[in-house]
Amino acid sequence: MNTITLAKKYASLLDETYRENAKTAVLESDAALAREGANANEIVIPKLSMDGLADYSRNSGYVDGNVSLTWQTVKFSYERGRMFSVDAMDNEESQSIAFGALAGEFVRTKAVPELDAFRFASIAGTSGISKESGDLSSGEAAAAAIRKAVSAMDAAEVPSEDRILFITPVLKGMIDDMDTTKSRAVMAGFDSIVVVPQSRFYSAVKLNDGVSSGEEGGGYSKATGGKNINFMIVHKPAVIQFTKHALPKIVSPANNPDADSWKYGYRSYGLCSVYANKAAGVYCHTATV
Repeated sequence: MNTITLAKKYASLLDETYRENAKTAVLESDAALAREGANANEIVIPKLSMDGLADYSRNSGYVDGNVSLTWQTVKFSYERGRMFSVDAMDNEESQSIAFGALAGEFVRTKAVPELDAFRFASIAGTSGISKESGDLSSGEAAAAAIRKAVSAMDAAEVPSEDRILFITPVLKGMIDDMDTTKSRAVMAGFDSIVVVPQSRFYSAVKLNDGVSSGEEGGGYSKATGGKNINFMIVHKPAVIQFTKHALPKIVSPANNPDADSWKYGYRSYGLCSVYANKAAGVYCHTATV
């Protein structure tokens, strides 16, 4: 099996793992709405503005209005990677399980959780979104907080369609345990409900650089001053989320000048942001810590 074929094989594995495990995959934007920017690290997205209604005259008819389509430049904000080596004999003696397990497990346990955490923190840190803080210790308190959030979004005229509730498993479980008409009603108003592990659900995260002292292991953690997110309601069209996935970088032992081993590299490159004029489409409720 040549390196190109092997790369395509594991690219399929990585795509499947991403779809099954990434909690933010549901927010991915339509790539047709964007186009390449002048620089390689940016895209441009359409922004439409228009005048409102004016008085109609029975003599002169309509008042002319203006409509404009402009393109907003957005830079990619997430670029991370890692390179691994798997000894050729270890891989051969495990019937390629060593290399295959590395690809799948790395994406499932390291890459996807970090990408989710980065995206949630990016959305939570956006200026202008609705924010509330408080500890929710019961299903009743959680349901009441969600009702308050929904009312706030309704008042801001955020469309009810395409609203997604991201919530921790603890809060979701407490609401489910209530099993009342009110609890079912408050959860029924969302297009989808996504349960997010608390370990991915912070208002701010620190991305370890992988080279500094104490950060050699890479990965991420809750940033100083960051808080646990209890739940987040997102109107999907309010978010700009694009991911560029290159094929895995795979170097065979025959092409590795440094060692008799397979080399596997993974790179994730993309962006997550909120449209400035759609900040009302996000409501984030955090704990006090």
